[in-house]
Amino acid sequence: MGNGAILRTLGVAASLALTVVPADAYKIYVSNEKDNTVTVINSDGFKVEQTLDVGQRPRGITMTKDGKYLLVCASDDDAVQVFDAVTLKLIKTLPSGPDPELFILHPTGNPLYIANEDDNLVTVVDINTNKVLAEVPVGVEPEGMGISPDGKVLVNTSETTNMAHFIDTTTYELTDNVLVDSRPRYAQFSHDGSQLWVSSEIGGTVAIIDPATRKIIKKLTFEVPGVTPEALQPVGVKVTQDGALAFIALGPANRVAVVNAKTFEIMKYLLVGQRVWQLAFSPDQKHLFSTNGVSNDISVIDVERLKVIKSIRTGRFPWGVVTSQE
Repeated sequence: MGNGAILRTLGVAASLALTVVPADAYKIYVSNEKDNTVTVINSDGFKVEQTLDVGQRPRGITMTKDGKYLLVCASDDDAVQVFDAVTLKLIKTLPSGPDPELFILHPTGNPLYIANEDDNLVTVVDINTNKVLAEVPVGVEPEGMGISPDGKVLVNTSETTNMAHFIDTTTYELTDNVLVDSRPRYAQFSHDGSQLWVSSEIGGTVAIIDPATRKIIKKLTFEVPGVTPEALQPVGVKVTQDGALAFIALGPANRVAVVNAKTFEIMKYLLVGQRVWQLAFSPDQKHLFSTNGVSNDISVIDVERLKVIKSIRTGRFPWGVVTSQE
């Protein structure tokens, strides 16, 4: 082989080496409510990789179960946008009612359940056929969406009615209502289905509900030295896969509460950015990401050490966050 051919071969090898992606690499997607964009962050160094233009007022954001598509609630466009997760090209738009805010996929990956804040409905959409399968009347200003691990029970929270609504996913019938504190924002089942965590923003509490009995078994309150009670406004909730820990975003308190999910003891408060809103785990649950709406960044939390290790700048008013390979 001549010198030129050897150099070309080495050049190709070097180029390939530079483009190798770590096996455990993933991406973090953040919806920016005021910029109408999604910030795409690579886990390799936690660097911003791209900014994607999306619809008006993006809030809820999730990935399809196969990791192929990114779904975004374009609230002011009354639509759910579907993007190719690799090319980030808009593939299609799913129908929804007015002002979609949060949504959740069935554990099988289809259908999609959408909270439509302005018409007091949960819209059920087949993401493959783009057809609306059902519209379920719920309370006033529906937002939070949770689904049991077996996919049989859907829970929606209504901000003004102050209830967690239980819906049968087979019949689309409302089967129960549980009264919680003022302005419930999020609903999260534990991974074994034994607990349902519902945050109440204005009430300042998180209700832990037994899904079998529909009874509140514990109500968490929060206290941070130097922070007024009015600023302790729980919103996003995430529970670890093993059911050991729960993390709760506390809004303008600028803290994420760490809770022992077995004893319900509040272990510590982590200082993050301003007006922490939503949370998402990395695929391996080694990191937790919080969207900080007023400081226009996300915080990276080391789950094992329970320590904030990095802040990453995003667009204006980061709202929702999801990671690939979930």
